[in-house]
Amino acid sequence: MSKLPDVSGTELVKALQKAGFLILGQKGSHVSMEKVDSAGPWRTIVPMHREIARGTLHDIPKQTELTRDELRKLL
Repeated sequence: MSKLPDVSGTELVKALQKAGFLILGQKGSHVSMEKVDSAGPWRTIVPMHREIARGTLHDIPKQTELTRDELRKLL
């Protein structure tokens, strides 16, 4: 399992869009994103900060059904 790089909220949103996620909306500094596929809907919230907290970044693969390697390649 590879280490995830430090990323901003904007970079993470762009990476998730490459994976097929759509922006549902934004409330304050958080963007809601969703992807619907045969396994069901996958939703996540991305904080639009200069640097995403390490714990938040490690939860994104669990919420999106992406592996850490897949997410790292998208970034």
